Amino acid sequence: MMKTAQRKFLLFRIEVKRIVMYKKAGFLGFTHPSVVKSSHSLDTLLNKVQGICS
Repeated sequence: MMKTAQRKFLLFRIEVKRIVMYKKAGFLGFTHPSVVKSSHSLDTLLNKVQGICS
C-alpha cells in the first residue's frame, strides 16, 4: 500500500499534469500529439494512484 506522503505527492503531480494538459489542449486542440502525450502521462499517474501499475 502506498504511504500517505507518496500518495499526496502523486495526487499533486496529477493535478499539475491535468492543468498543463488542459492548457495545451486550449491552444493546440485535444488531438494534438503533445496533448495526447500529456494525456498518456496523466493516465500513468492515475493508474499508479489506483494501484494498477507498479
